[in-house]
Amino acid sequence: MRQEGRGKKQFKPKTLAPLKFEVEIESELLIFLLAKLPQKSRNNVKVLLRDKNIYVDGEVISQYNHVLKIGQKVEIKWEKRPEEQKLRGIKIIFEDQYLVVIEKEAGVLSIATDKQKENTAYSVLSEYLKKQDPANRIFVVHRLDKDTSGIMMYAKSQKIQKTLQESWNENILERTYIAVVEGKVEKPVGKIISYLVESKALIMYSSQNPELGQKAITYYETLKTSKHHSLLQVNLETGRKNQIRVHMQDLGHSVIGDAKYGAATNPIKRLGLHALVLAFKHPVSKEAMRFESEMPEVFLGLFK
Repeated sequence: MRQEGRGKKQFKPKTLAPLKFEVEIESELLIFLLAKLPQKSRNNVKVLLRDKNIYVDGEVISQYNHVLKIGQKVEIKWEKRPEEQKLRGIKIIFEDQYLVVIEKEAGVLSIATDKQKENTAYSVLSEYLKKQDPANRIFVVHRLDKDTSGIMMYAKSQKIQKTLQESWNENILERTYIAVVEGKVEKPVGKIISYLVESKALIMYSSQNPELGQKAITYYETLKTSKHHSLLQVNLETGRKNQIRVHMQDLGHSVIGDAKYGAATNPIKRLGLHALVLAFKHPVSKEAMRFESEMPEVFLGLFK
């Protein structure tokens, strides 16, 4: 039986050779790449960064605003990288020798509790790093509630953890969340200030007495509304435990799915809270870094 196509020479696309450049003037990475690749659009270059095709001194860099120093070597590799190991419940979006930035799924604990020790973001990430080197460790810098999805980071040493935590307010440039709340928020833009206190039942509540709790400041802006819900962009000036959830309850519009803080509905079977943006100064390089995730589609589904 004659085999179809036998004897025909199969076409194999040519693999483009990597491009290598030396930095002559200090510049942001995106600006440098656009100058070196005039035939590529801004979006084309951002795709190369997103797909981790850009190397600086041999290290993958995906941040468009990474500052290049004179003498550094920039390499562009055109072939697609092999698919990275998928980690349960988390996705690594940035990693260097000092810290790791991840995107956490809803339903995953940031760290272990007395009731659950395994399959936390901490344990999964720790196992991944120890496979590279058994001496590798990670340290908690901040947390997201179990049912909150989005961006958070861990330190790779106690020294970096301490540096970040002790100068948190100075180092954090932006913390933006997306919240879906019950009802239509009448005032489209607002600011909420209170002092948060934790009860014996481990529930946070607001007080106007500065001697009772920690000052918490939350800004919100309405992005979309429907008959039953409002989609809010929420920015934190302070990062207290359950701050957004308590302040939304104070506003009279609890986060959907948040029965602990007054919600009566749970239309998407999860908490309607997502950490959209985390921006900070790198603890060593002092470089401004900004990471943004996509808004969960299930949130937008409530506003169609």
